[in-house]
Amino acid sequence: MWIASLHIYPIKGVRAVDLDKANVEDRGLAGDRRWLVVDEKGVGITQRSHSRLATITARQTEQGLHLSAPGAEDLLVAAPSGASRSDIKIWDDDVSAVLADERAHQWLSSVLDDALRLVFMDDGAQRAKANQWTPAGVPTSFADAYPILIATTGSLRALNEEIAKSGGDPVTMRRFRPNLVIDCEDPWREDYWKTLRIGRVELDLVKPCDRCVVTTKDQATGESMGKEPLESLVRIRRSGDPRLKGVLFGWNAAPRAPGEIAVGDAVEILEDRPEGFPIAGVNPRAGSDLHRTSPRGQDRQS
Repeated sequence: MWIASLHIYPIKGVRAVDLDKANVEDRGLAGDRRWLVVDEKGVGITQRSHSRLATITARQTEQGLHLSAPGAEDLLVAAPSGASRSDIKIWDDDVSAVLADERAHQWLSSVLDDALRLVFMDDGAQRAKANQWTPAGVPTSFADAYPILIATTGSLRALNEEIAKSGGDPVTMRRFRPNLVIDCEDPWREDYWKTLRIGRVELDLVKPCDRCVVTTKDQATGESMGKEPLESLVRIRRSGDPRLKGVLFGWNAAPRAPGEIAVGDAVEILEDRPEGFPIAGVNPRAGSDLHRTSPRGQDRQS
């Protein structure tokens, strides 16, 4: 197995930026979701409420960000100094983030047709996910859950085969907004991985990612594309663990130590999860129950 692609989303909710290599930090890939758009109440927004975030491209510069969107002039945003802070809310977490300048607020408000502000997660903006999955807490960016989201090519292929059985069109990996895509032939094999190693970087797979309506949106335009892939995921990928509701695709992961990874790097399974993760209500039409059969002892050659 090897890394097929790497992606960051400098502002939460915007288009993916594809990378050849990336530095893995405590909070995830360097530059990933360190910026957030918030409403007038200081609550972070996503494509769930503002689908046109998908039309915005944000690229890192030495000074900050370069923003572009259809119909808008490009804007350079300087990384804020930290002098002006604001208490914002991202899901259940309160974070003291740094406010960007007024030009950035106005640009985003115009593109997204709402009164909005842009904030930055500097070193002083602390956020750690502590719950039943990770009681000790994991340093995290403005991502929904954990520092890194992993997906595999084999699972996407299996999902598209299920979608095709109902006459639907295939979906791309971009719909799932992963950070790290692993080229792995067997579908749902990730349900049996506990710890991976890529070069010097080790990643603990914490929990599967439960999916929402964002997966049904075109990741270039923000337009709704119908009920897929959620409709097919309901048939073959419903969580069988009472701690996690909904349908699953991909895994949330946390790094043990920093390091650099690159497209093409080999992926090794350091520790597996022999029992796998429970999946409920698998439709017989889906064919193979490979994701219910433990791959213990296999694929260790990476």
